[in-house]
Formats: sequence, C-alpha cells, structure tokens
Amino acid sequence: MDDASAALVVDARGVVTGWSEGARRLTGFSADEAVGRPVRDLLAEEPGSGETRPGGPPLPAGVVTARHRDGHAMTLRTEVVPLRGPGDETAGFVITAAPADARELGGRVFEQSSLPVSVFDTEHRFVRLNAAACEAMGGSEETLLGRTFLEAAGPSEANRVIDRNMGTVAETGRPMRDETYSQSGADHGRRAWDVEMWPLRDTTGRVTGTALAGLDSTEQHGARRRLALIDEATTALGTTLDAVRTAEELVALLVPDFADFAAVDLLDWVLDAEAPPPRDDLDIVMRRVAHASAGPDAPARVVPLGRTDVYPPYSPPAMALREGRAVLARRGEPGFDRWMAEREPQSLRTEKARASRIHAELAVPLLARGTTLGVAVALRNLRPEEFVEDDAVLAEEIAGRAAVSVDNARRFARERATAMTLQNSLLPKVRPGQAAVEIAHRYLPTASAAGIGGDWFDVIPLSGTRVALVVGDVVGHGIPSTATMGRLCTAVRTLADVDLPPEELLTHLDDLVTHLTADERDDVPELGATCLYAVYDPVSRLLTVAAAGHPPPALLLPGGTCRLVPLNAGPPLGVGSMPFEATELKLPEGSVVAFYTDGLVDGRGRDVDHATQELCRALTVPAGSLDAQCDVVLKHVLPEEPGDDVALLLARTRALGAGQVAARDVARDPEEVAAVRKWALDLLSAWDLDDISFVTELVVSELITNAIRYGETPIRVRLIRDRTLICEVTDSSSTSPHLRRAHAFDEGGRGLLLVAQLTQRWGSRQADGGKTIWAEQALPRR
Repeated sequence: MDDASAALVVDARGVVTGWSEGARRLTGFSADEAVGRPVRDLLAEEPGSGETRPGGPPLPAGVVTARHRDGHAMTLRTEVVPLRGPGDETAGFVITAAPADARELGGRVFEQSSLPVSVFDTEHRFVRLNAAACEAMGGSEETLLGRTFLEAAGPSEANRVIDRNMGTVAETGRPMRDETYSQSGADHGRRAWDVEMWPLRDTTGRVTGTALAGLDSTEQHGARRRLALIDEATTALGTTLDAVRTAEELVALLVPDFADFAAVDLLDWVLDAEAPPPRDDLDIVMRRVAHASAGPDAPARVVPLGRTDVYPPYSPPAMALREGRAVLARRGEPGFDRWMAEREPQSLRTEKARASRIHAELAVPLLARGTTLGVAVALRNLRPEEFVEDDAVLAEEIAGRAAVSVDNARRFARERATAMTLQNSLLPKVRPGQAAVEIAHRYLPTASAAGIGGDWFDVIPLSGTRVALVVGDVVGHGIPSTATMGRLCTAVRTLADVDLPPEELLTHLDDLVTHLTADERDDVPELGATCLYAVYDPVSRLLTVAAAGHPPPALLLPGGTCRLVPLNAGPPLGVGSMPFEATELKLPEGSVVAFYTDGLVDGRGRDVDHATQELCRALTVPAGSLDAQCDVVLKHVLPEEPGDDVALLLARTRALGAGQVAARDVARDPEEVAAVRKWALDLLSAWDLDDISFVTELVVSELITNAIRYGETPIRVRLIRDRTLICEVTDSSSTSPHLRRAHAFDEGGRGLLLVAQLTQRWGSRQADGGKTIWAEQALPRR
C-alpha cells in the first residue's frame, strides 16, 4: 500500500476498531480520535445507499466524500472486504481508501450531469450517453448505442442541421454552437436547445469522435419570444386608424408563432362608431372581423368574416368579456368541451379526426380606457402545448395595445362622421337658381389620420343676375376646424347679401377671424383660414376676384388656352392690417374658371408649380360635360394619397345679350317719369310680358321718382329679363334708402313699402360713385 492509501478495521456495527498510520496521514485523525467512533462520522456527506443494513457493509464500495480533520472534503475511492467469524458470520470489515483518480471524477461528472451529453464516433454513431441524454432521446443507452444520430432522433430539418454540423466539427476540429428546436421524446413537446459540439482527440491529437451537449432553453426561448412579440406588436399594431385592419394585424401577429388559429370579434357598436350600450348578462353577440389559420390542419373558420355569432355565458369568450381578464380553457373542462362540441365542424367529431381536435383556448378581452370593445381568441391543436399563465399575460399585453388602436379608430370614425355631417350640412346641396354660370363641383374629404379639414365652397346668387363664387380653407382638421368653417361660410353669405365688393368683403371677413382669435371664450386654437371670393356679372361679362392667402383660379378660354388668373393675393385671414386687392377680367362667354383648395395641388414632396401646370393641362382635356371635366381634373391632378381635403369648383360663364337687357339714362326732371314708364311698358310688350306690366309700371315709377327726388345725376334705369324681371335704378348718391312705415297723415313714405309687397325681393348695393336700387318680380307662368 502506497503512502496515500489508508486501512482501517470496523466491527459489524460499523464502529472503528483499527486505524493504520496511512489512515492518520490521509485524514489527519489519530488512532485515539478515530477508534471507537462510527466510520460514517468520518464522511462529509451520507452516501447514497441509504441506512446501513444489519450485517451489511458500513460504507459502499466506490467513490465517497470524506472529511479531513481540518474540515476540507476529500474524494476517496474505497474497497470494503468483510471479515468472517465463527459460523461464517460477518465479524467486521477491512476498508481500504485512496484518493479518487481524476478520470474517475470525470466519469462521475459525465454520468451525473443534468445536461444531456453524448459521444459519437466519426460516423455519427452513439458511443456513450449519460442519463440526461437518454431521457432527452427517449430511449435507453442499450437501445441507442451503435445507432446514428439521425436514426435515433429522426430526419427532421433541425436534426439534419445538427448532423451536418457534427460532420463539420469532425472535419475541421473546431467546436461549434447552435440553437435548434426539436420534439422531445419525453413529453412530445417542442423544445428549444442550445447545442455545443466539440471534437474528441486521442493522445496523438487525431480527431476520433465528437461530443455533443445540449442545454434545454425552452423557458428562456419562450421568454425571449414573448418579449419579441411585445416589441413586434409596438410597430405592427395600429398602423392605420381602421378597426378592421388593426384586428387583421393582431391575428397576423399571433399566428403561427403563438397560436394555430386566432380570431378577433368586435361588438357591433364599435364598428358603427356609436356610444357603448349598457352591459347585460345575456348571450353576447359579436361580429367576426378577422381570423387566420396556421395551415390546412389548423382549426376551421366556423364563423365567416363579417357575420355575427352568439356567445353563451359558459363560453371562454363570454367569460373573458364578463370578467375583464384572459381566460384559459383546455380539453377536459366541462365548459370548454361543451363549447367545442357546439363549435367544431361535424368532420372533427369523427374518431379519425380526434387527434387534430382543439385542445386549448385562450380568450382575451379587448379593453381600452375602461371600455370593452370585443375579444381576441387563440386556439391550439397542431402544437401539443397548452396555454399557460405566461401566455395569458403576454396575450393581455398585446391585446391591450390592439384595443387602444381599435378604440382610437372608433373615436376617429365617430369624430369623422360628426365632422362629415356638419360639413355636408354647410356645403351647397343643389345648384342655386342663377343663370350667370354653369357650375360643377367636387368635395373629397381626406382619409388621413389628421381628420377632415375645413375646406368649403359656395355659389351665392347676387342681385342683377350676378353670382358670387367662393372657395375657402380653414387651418387644422377635425370638428373644431369644421365648426370654424361653418362660421366663415355663414359670414360670407351674410356679407355677400350686403353686396360688398370682393376686396371689401375679405376685409370684413379678416376682422371677424381676428376677433374670433382674440376672444378667449372661443376654443379655436391657431385659428386661420384662406379664402377666394369672386363675382361674375353676365351682363358686363366681368369677373372680379380677390384672395386672402388662397391659390389663384385657373382660367380656360373658349379657344382652348389655359392659364392662372394673375392675382395680388393678400395674407391669410386673421393676419390683419393688410389690404386686399381685386383683379378684374372681362371674359368671353363659355370661359371655364376653376376654383380649388390647396389639397388638390399641394402635398408632401410635391412641387406646387408643377401641380398647377398639370391642372391647366387637365382643363384642356376634352370632356363631354362640365361635371365630367371635374373627374378629368381629379384624375390627372389629385395626389395618390391626399394629405388634406380637396374642394374643386368649376364655373362656365354665360352672357346676357341685348334681347335680355335694356337700359336708359334719365334726366333729373319729374316729367321724365312718364317717359320712363312708357319705355318700360313698350319693352315689356316686346318681351311678351304684358301680364306683369301693371306691377312693373308701379315699381319703375317709384324707383325713378325716388332717384329724381333724393339722388344725384347721372341717373340710369335698367331692365333685365332672366329667370325673374329685374328693375335697377342707379344714381350718384351714396345715401341708401330704407323701408319705414308711414303714418296715417303722411303724404309720402309708402313707395318702398309698395315695392317690397309687390316684388319677390328688393335691395340696394353700393358702387364706386353711387348706389343701385333693385327689385325682382316673378315672370308670368306660360
């Protein structure tokens, strides 16, 4: 026995009775300290053989851990030899001990490792496996030795990659690491593995085999995947303000990485952008808006898209909505089995298809801002794993993000519908009764997330067969912008009724916007607007245009040439303290004037000058009608994705000829009244309007008399035959008449009252160097 070996004798009870010098050197205990003590007291830990049996060895033969006298542990290799006494009974034991060999320790590490470790020869055949590797492969070492890795693990793509990598390790002699997924032989579940392979060499350095160790990283991989899904949800969900599109993005995120089938059902009021109805405990009705399957063997789509379905109280979706949390359900639970029996197609109720039945369901409510919008459902039948609590937490996180996007879409749709209703109530529904121009128009609300803007247009009949053409654009989007547009539209109509010139009307409108901005009671942040106001007179064929920060109109002449109307546009409304200038053009009959808002020609990355040139070219394209010409302009000029509302108004000018207009100068002499009456009666007879000659005679007489009595020369009378008969009297005085009720004994003051009662409407308008008083009366029916 060498110096590192020890010998000791114990009796049948395991008590030390003999202690050698080698034992003292090895353990540090003297004979006096060791003899008389149980031999097990000298061990650092109890051996794994359990309690000592009567007559059995006090220590197991093999490797044990002993305790040195100074306290450190020692690994010893022991041999136990029994001593026979009388009657062949065991009288004691001789135990020899020596430090364990490092190779023997390595063998223990190999066998007891919790990591699957396998050794292969150069042909990839199993040479040795530890217990963990046998468990992972789903077989015993006896059945696996001699078989190749692919024969034992199966020819899946992941296993083929491992096999190829082992070949690379054997050829190059360099270790490799890989991450792979496989079906575990123990639980038939999909497992994630971190695999490390390294070469085995003999004493000469030649590679004689390959070792493979795997770390089961399924939980870590699941955690990483959950974090990746949450990160992906941040960018994948809510890319548009569309509830259905968000639902489609949600199921695309869940299938196939998380579920074999996923669906999103929403309550009907969400899609209609209405307020949520009161909750009840009856069966819940929801509408299917999105679903997706992982493949042909995944669960079938029982509910078609767009159809409603009823969810009874015991179903997981109804429970999730009622409880406001994720609900896990699995096969074997009464409620789940009942629900699946009602939902599964008849083909899945056969014995042949039992293996593909749904075995797990996860229902998650879509909750946003305290409101329940619907439910997301995930099913599994292809993958064997059931949903766990971590899956529920992940699903709730993702569903919460999707719910916020759906609720944003619902709120946007509701605000958009409100703004559209308000906008449509303010825009002209029908073409007003006027003969000055033929009109066609288009209004296209933007589909961007900013919401509907404040674009508007209007066609306002004025006195003397003239017409006002208006286009405007309010800064901002949404209901506040639309409400401001309504204010400005009403203000323009009011100012137009006063018959102000375009530049003066814009000045008054600018003052209004300035006052609205300064008024703190009005919740109108950053109020501002552009406006273009034009007046066309079919008698003189004059077009008068003034603009406040608005793009100039395009003019298409009858010859086919098109150009922009040169304007000296003033600042946008609300800037204040800047004058507006009007441009006056005399147009040939049949000219087309195009008024528009900047949404037609402006946009991200778009050159406005180039877009206006496209507008002019589009106007020259032949079209069958003015309405068709609107479509041609939008087709050629409108951006693919307009970022703002678009308003387009086309007006084709008309002209009133000599057969419809007659005028005469009047001297400031009371005797001229009779001559003017006779002139008017003769004109009515020529126009075949004798039926209204009596009223016309009274109107002409009263207006001429007032002009001679109170006005200034020159005085001029004009009759216009259009849809009505218009009588106009112009003089150089700026004093406007007003209607009053004469007292019983007054000699005058009843003339305008008679005019107001006998005609459809009357009024006055100011002009440079005077005023015009006019009255309209209906033409006789033929």
